[in-house]
Amino acid sequence: MMRTNLARRGFLFGAAGIGAGAVLAGCTSNEPQQQADQPQQANSGQGANSEPGQPVTIGFSAPAADHGWMAAMTINARSQAEQFSDVTLNATEGTNDVNQQIAQVESLINGGVDVLVILPFDGKALTQVGRQAMDAGIPVVNVDRIFDTPLAYRTWIGGDNYSMGVNAGNYIAEELKRQNIGNPVIGEVAGIDSLPLTQERSQGFRDSLQQHGFSVGPRVAAEFTTESGERQTANLLQGAQTLHALWNHDDDQGIGVVAAIESSRRSDFFMVGGAGSRNMMNLIKDESSPVRATVLYSPSMASSAISLARLLGQNKGLGDLAEHEIPAEVKTYSAVVTRENVDNYMDVGFDS
Repeated sequence: MMRTNLARRGFLFGAAGIGAGAVLAGCTSNEPQQQADQPQQANSGQGANSEPGQPVTIGFSAPAADHGWMAAMTINARSQAEQFSDVTLNATEGTNDVNQQIAQVESLINGGVDVLVILPFDGKALTQVGRQAMDAGIPVVNVDRIFDTPLAYRTWIGGDNYSMGVNAGNYIAEELKRQNIGNPVIGEVAGIDSLPLTQERSQGFRDSLQQHGFSVGPRVAAEFTTESGERQTANLLQGAQTLHALWNHDDDQGIGVVAAIESSRRSDFFMVGGAGSRNMMNLIKDESSPVRATVLYSPSMASSAISLARLLGQNKGLGDLAEHEIPAEVKTYSAVVTRENVDNYMDVGFDS
């Protein structure tokens, strides 16, 4: 899936079980209780953010829901908006046509929305319309695929591709050491190599393994689809008679990766996924599956984006932070989901 710099605990904000942190919608009042002998504390946010406030109309625009992760982004955004009685969501139909998405955002601007949440199909291509909204006084929450300039958004929220690779590498290296495997052969099924997000994930993976004295072995690049995942993994397995571990960047294409492994009837290695689909989480719980973990790149960030937009529209900050204003950037954390903690993350899993 084409997403850049959009994995799930840590600083995930969505309420109603969609985001792990529940910082935005579920925080409590932070009115300080002053004592005579205590210095005055810094302002601790803006009170109970979950309480209904000023009505806010949020415009939402995203690409077409043509695979599991992207579909979950739109589902999560709509679901989060429904949690707030003071939010009206005006969502456009998802499209992968850049010009159509620009026209849709312009329509939202002209319609007088209070805040915009934009997950651009192409961040560079939609930068200008983001600036158009900001120039019109409409705050923009830029989700995942980042615009070319901060002038085009008030707040950016997205995933951490480099750390996604780092955490996958750390898990694999530590597991191989636990098994006392020396000089392991570690494979990689990447996404689209021309995308910066793929390059960042692969760089993090290489850097992490190097820290452990390991290196990446056979590597193929797929296209974030089930078909390409199966095809490219079959090619990798045919050329790698010895393999100890495999990292697949994306759980949507991971369906094909697992199918190729099953077709090969090989059981000499384990697999780690990427993004955090519910499908992979269920396989992690399955003792017979080669999947041992998945590294999050959670679509719950869309839930958090709606919560951030609501607070921007109400001129509020985050209730658990001392600052008066919403942060300019929020980067989610790429947690590693394993058999030991998988039940804690099922709520943010998505269907591939």
